[in-house]
Amino acid sequence: MTDPPGEATGEATGEAFGAPGIAPTFAAGDKDAVSTALGASRVWLTIGGGVLNEVFWPHTGRPQLRDLGFLVTGTGFWTEVKRVADYTITTPEPALPLPTVVHLHERYRLTLEFVCDPNRDVVLVSYELVDLTPDGDDALALHLLAAPHIGGSGHDNEGWVDGPTLFAARGEESMAIVAHPAFSSASVGYVGASDGWQDVASHGVPLHRFTRASRGNIALTATCAAPQGTIAVGFATTANGCRSLANASLAEGRESIAAAFRRGWQAWSSDLPFAVSTDPVACLARASAMVLRVHEDRSFPGAIVASLATPWGFAHDDPGGYHLVWPRDCAEAGLALAAVGQRADALRMLQFLASTQSADGHWPQNFTPDGTAYWTGLQLDETALPVILAARLCELGCVDPHDAMISAMVERACHYLAANGPLSDQDRWEEAAGANPFTIAAIVAGLAGAALTGLLDGNDATYALSLADWWNARIEALVYVTATELDLTFGTAGHYERIAPATDETGRACVVLANRGGERIESGRLVGLEFLALVRYGLRAATDPRVVDSVTIVDGVLGADVGTGPLYHRYQNDGYGEHDDGSPFDGSGVGRLWPLLAGERGHYALQVGEDPLPYLRAMAASVTAGGGLPEQVWDAAPIAERRLAPGKPTGSAAPLVWAHAEFLKLYVAVNEGTFADRLEAVAARYAREQLTMVAHLRTELDIATDATELSFEEARPFVLHIGTDGWQHPVDLPSSPTGLGLHEVRVARTHLGTATTVEWTRFDPAAGAWEGVEHRVRLR
Repeated sequence: MTDPPGEATGEATGEAFGAPGIAPTFAAGDKDAVSTALGASRVWLTIGGGVLNEVFWPHTGRPQLRDLGFLVTGTGFWTEVKRVADYTITTPEPALPLPTVVHLHERYRLTLEFVCDPNRDVVLVSYELVDLTPDGDDALALHLLAAPHIGGSGHDNEGWVDGPTLFAARGEESMAIVAHPAFSSASVGYVGASDGWQDVASHGVPLHRFTRASRGNIALTATCAAPQGTIAVGFATTANGCRSLANASLAEGRESIAAAFRRGWQAWSSDLPFAVSTDPVACLARASAMVLRVHEDRSFPGAIVASLATPWGFAHDDPGGYHLVWPRDCAEAGLALAAVGQRADALRMLQFLASTQSADGHWPQNFTPDGTAYWTGLQLDETALPVILAARLCELGCVDPHDAMISAMVERACHYLAANGPLSDQDRWEEAAGANPFTIAAIVAGLAGAALTGLLDGNDATYALSLADWWNARIEALVYVTATELDLTFGTAGHYERIAPATDETGRACVVLANRGGERIESGRLVGLEFLALVRYGLRAATDPRVVDSVTIVDGVLGADVGTGPLYHRYQNDGYGEHDDGSPFDGSGVGRLWPLLAGERGHYALQVGEDPLPYLRAMAASVTAGGGLPEQVWDAAPIAERRLAPGKPTGSAAPLVWAHAEFLKLYVAVNEGTFADRLEAVAARYAREQLTMVAHLRTELDIATDATELSFEEARPFVLHIGTDGWQHPVDLPSSPTGLGLHEVRVARTHLGTATTVEWTRFDPAAGAWEGVEHRVRLR
């Protein structure tokens, strides 16, 4: 076979062969570590497989690199460092993300040190290769292999070599890689054809000297001139700009840059309330605070992406991944940081959320750090949690309830919750519509908290509090079932469902399980840990028999210990996770254990008087090599070839911001006795045995109540047609405005005499039409 042009000549020959290369993918989702500098720099690095993975620039939603790894060659020998995967990773202390990775092989030891320049958009990678079996002239050589994904995509990248500098660009975004000492040779090729890995696999050493690869999935290759040196990866809007930045970082030197990096992080972490410790749980608490801070954007301060990772990224090239802002995760991070005294950080997150709120009061399901919506689903907990964050910061004294921007945000959000709750189009797992105890608990806590902390005032506050009381009282009617098969199995009287379809209060309607090919299950047979939010927010006592029974069931059905301590599945027959053979999730799979759920169970353990430490320890035992809490851990027999081990991260996403926030909140609760996301005013209100109740009636077809007043409501003006005891004495009553932009007709029980039922429907004057539905209220 004739070699492609230039394949074995070692001479520069221009354009590489094999365009456009194989289909691009991202790196694996389970990162060893993440880091960024606290300064003007706008780069974020991740480490996976012991090498540099995705690097983000100029914000946390924009990956520019798939990975930057190394090949080691010698006479008759070569290996790719990340595939050997025998390494350790350390940092000077848990809250200082300055990672050092040491790779060990029978032939060599490779030490890599990573740091983001605080003053430039540059990542430095220092290396030292030590030959462990030196033998005459058989010296080892180190070669860089980088896969650009400029602008968040491996498609249509341009790559070229200019002297000792490697370049990649796409559109108006560019990357340059330079080294000191300068690379002794360099090439660019198409992945799977003319890239450096293929070159070395074919020849034992890199021989290609291609100077350009255009519009494809490309790889950059270079040979390090010495066994020790520093590589700089710079980013800018022009090729010259990123090369200049990279060379400037090399000129300053790694030691100076690392010292400035240390000063920034030490100044921030000095305010953390817990000291450096060798205890794994305490170490993870400090690391968790750091991870949350790393994930904050600087181009858009306060924006917190869910993870600097793409779940199972090695199997696809979805440009979204988890490097998007979920309002829920952002608010959870803010609550956790506020709990450890980093209230300025939490306030930035609240201000960012206020700036990205939709005009109608809700937030998109997720969005890029600049506020551009990505997925467009609606989860009402993501509208309630920013309100809870605002109310909690009010209770802590770092938000003035009369602050114009924050109070306006809260008013819009409460308006949306009042008009659209308590059922949600999506639950917190983004999979099912209906009544969910976590979502309802968040809505109730948000509405009541906004009123009780003064973020709402006047009629809005009065109405929000009354509505919260009603929805809180209705929780059991919506999501609690009795005498089901689960109850017979566990000897319980009843339990909270994971989710109940909108029209079902029997537990017999079916829920479609996501990622399971249309599989369905009766809602009364489906459980999750969502109901624990009722206790966390203070809406139900930890000793409430309904809660205790539900805990018995989820412990038995969802809990598991794979050798690292108690962890939990989301719900039965979950389909979001690897397949049984360990192959990646591809739209279907098997849901695995979630460490963050151990945190939720640990909060309940603390509140009910159990020992919460096993849950903290189980979470701490599930971390990546660099201390990152994953989304999921493997729960089956080990699969060595896929690097899956019981209790250890799967390929989903790590570190997960939500998991670190949950761990940090539980750690604070255990050590300080304070609950980060509990609003004290709300908990105090619902600790009372009796509240005067108004029934807020919307779409219920048939409902029983002993409320002292009936409020018939709609989002716009209407005429109420109402009768009693089978439509006797019908009258028409026009609505009037009430709080949070709604309209109502309010009827006192005393005006209904001895009636036992109320029948009603509505007329819409603007549309000139009747509702077409008859409703009934049974009076107790």
